[in-house]
Amino acid sequence: MSENPKDTAVTTADAADGDILLKVTGLQKHFPIKKGLLQRQVGAVHAVDGLDFEVRKGETLGVVGESGCGKSTMGRLITRLLEPTGGKVEFEGKDITHLGVAGMRPLRRDVQMIFQDPYSSLNPRHTIGTIVGAPFKLQGVTPEGGIKKEVQRLLSVVGLNPEHYNRYPHEFSGGQRQRIGIARALALSPKLVVADEPVSALDVSIQAQVVNLLDDLQQELGLTYVIIAHDLSVVRHVSDRIAVMYLGKIVELADRDLLYTSPMHPYTKALMSAVPIPDPARKSAKSERILLKGDVPSPISPPSGCRFHTRCWKATEICKTTEPPLLELRPGQRVACHHPENFEDQQPQDTVLLSDAKAAAELVADEVLAESAETSAAVAEAVGKGDGAASGATAKEPAGESAEESEPAEATAEESGAASDESGEPETQAEDTPKKK
Repeated sequence: MSENPKDTAVTTADAADGDILLKVTGLQKHFPIKKGLLQRQVGAVHAVDGLDFEVRKGETLGVVGESGCGKSTMGRLITRLLEPTGGKVEFEGKDITHLGVAGMRPLRRDVQMIFQDPYSSLNPRHTIGTIVGAPFKLQGVTPEGGIKKEVQRLLSVVGLNPEHYNRYPHEFSGGQRQRIGIARALALSPKLVVADEPVSALDVSIQAQVVNLLDDLQQELGLTYVIIAHDLSVVRHVSDRIAVMYLGKIVELADRDLLYTSPMHPYTKALMSAVPIPDPARKSAKSERILLKGDVPSPISPPSGCRFHTRCWKATEICKTTEPPLLELRPGQRVACHHPENFEDQQPQDTVLLSDAKAAAELVADEVLAESAETSAAVAEAVGKGDGAASGATAKEPAGESAEESEPAEATAEESGAASDESGEPETQAEDTPKKK
């Protein structure tokens, strides 16, 4: 494809409310944990715990995050394959949160899903013609020319031979099976397609073909996508906006270019640092990889306050006690963080790092932390001068003092020393911090 159509996408701020196809408010899904002979509930897995976002007509929303953060559960909730515990799901202005099977049947034509595993999502006892033609029979729709002719047309649309109509799934490769799943999802010309990691089970050589196919079909049919993926390069290629999830919550929601050029949440910055640069000339260049300490906490008992504070190198006391709201700090970029990257500090009065944050900072290169502090201080100073009403520490003081007050959570040697002075604990990070290779 010579030109990426996402470069001309309409931003969030420019889109009108009438263009909203899907609106999710406070969406929750808690799976109960039961024990004993009487199967009493003793707890719950907080798979999805309060999501707010919109999907506009014709755009692609990418959803990324670590395994277990609730991405696939969110996809099944908005397609109503799972019953939400709380919140609201609106499709074209209609509340579909608690619609039953009969109520959802008419909407199944407009909302379809591409499943992650192309091997288990196709019935091995049915032919390809039966699988792709099943939506027509279930909805009682008879396409012009008959079901067989329409199924063969769909197979050709997704790049398969129409003569494969009578073959079985085991006769196809993984990429071909995924194309069959795409053809089935497109059978009834849906308005919204949720693709749950559509290329994660495929070879790298096949991934590009499937991604380009989805992109081409969106232009031809005017589809709206919600694409769930692990691969940040795939999400960057196909998405207009990207939502970053962590432990059941959205921590950052931004336009694609903004997210990749200036991520504001520390977790997003850590994710971006993990993306390898395919440039042999930079093979010997020093890596700025940010390594997060520990594992993702259990969704059975998520941490208080900000859920990322147990692994964040900028976490302070307010991160442990107060959950940050998802606020729009820039046009087209919303973030849930008390100490965002590349922006002025939201909690400049909180200066003492948590012990977990100090331990996490030991795994982050000093150069990365120093660069983050300088960037945040420069942005804060520029914002303060532009507004004319910013605090004196941000607008007038030197860059060193501004960095110390507006971004105290940065674990540079000087700031860590200041933090240890306030907390009364000795600090030896300046000498002991290992460097990343």
